[in-house]
Amino acid sequence: MTTLAKTDTGRSPSPPRGTKPSRRLRIVGVLLGAGLVTGVGVVGLALGSSQDDAPVVPEAATPTWTRTPVSTAALERKLGIRLTQVAVTGGGGLVDLRFQVLDPELAGSIHEAETPPALVEEHSGVFLGNLLMGHSHSGPFKQAVTYYLIFVNDGNWVHRGDRVTVLLGDYQVGHVPVT
Repeated sequence: MTTLAKTDTGRSPSPPRGTKPSRRLRIVGVLLGAGLVTGVGVVGLALGSSQDDAPVVPEAATPTWTRTPVSTAALERKLGIRLTQVAVTGGGGLVDLRFQVLDPELAGSIHEAETPPALVEEHSGVFLGNLLMGHSHSGPFKQAVTYYLIFVNDGNWVHRGDRVTVLLGDYQVGHVPVT
């Protein structure tokens, strides 16, 4: 049995590396951690369950996820943008949609609350509607400038070589290749 002698500072030195705490101490730590997590969860449920504090979303702001199907050429005429790229980035965790503005006035409808931008992976039907950090363009679009939307690809469902349906404004374009 090893005993630890006090040093000149009056404190006991740290136990040697690789020494495990006693079984009793580990059990106490697990129980305290579980109790803390349970307590935080109960408080969170109690605070979050108040219906009076829930935000009221007007009916007009409810997103529409089905749009009028159009070709890429029709999207250019009706929405004033040209799709230039859909690519998997961020180690597979993001999908980058790039578009060039042809008509700034028409392109303004891309970020309307009723028709938010989204992607649908065509083979699995997986829907991507969350933009990275809630990104949304603000201010007027400029002609001939390329803009981007970064979608969160949780679970890496969309891969290079897949085809997606792009939902922008009141329209959707199918069979867009992912690079």
